[in-house]
Amino acid sequence: MPRIKTLRTKKPPEGFAEIEDTLLEFANRLRDIETTSHEGKRKNESLWPVFQITHQRSRYIYDLYYTREAISSELYQWLLKQGYADGNLIAKWKKQGYEKLCCLRCIQAKENTFNATCICRVPKSKLDKDKVVECVTCGCRGCASSD
Repeated sequence: MPRIKTLRTKKPPEGFAEIEDTLLEFANRLRDIETTSHEGKRKNESLWPVFQITHQRSRYIYDLYYTREAISSELYQWLLKQGYADGNLIAKWKKQGYEKLCCLRCIQAKENTFNATCICRVPKSKLDKDKVVECVTCGCRGCASSD
């Protein structure tokens, strides 16, 4: 979550006005998800949309800086510091084999059964074709880089 703006908060760097509308849209979507009913869902399932939107917001900022080179380094660092994007997830995206990683919990062995990575990290060619695979922690259906 982005930090709350106060009188002591530094003003955003140049270029923030161009992407502010999109970031507000992500914030509004998160707010809508928090207010929706979670009845009939498992405990983990209610958090899946939150993981997906934070992933999309981090991917948006990553693409702006690394792919399109549309924002400055100063703005990128400010966005990370303010909590608009997950810096640790972006650091993994820069490494080979983790380009499509959905969340950090999927690669932490202690978070999963049998001390292994999550099922969504297994390439689809190694799984049964008729079996639908969903990650328990974030709802991802496959984030292996070889897919």
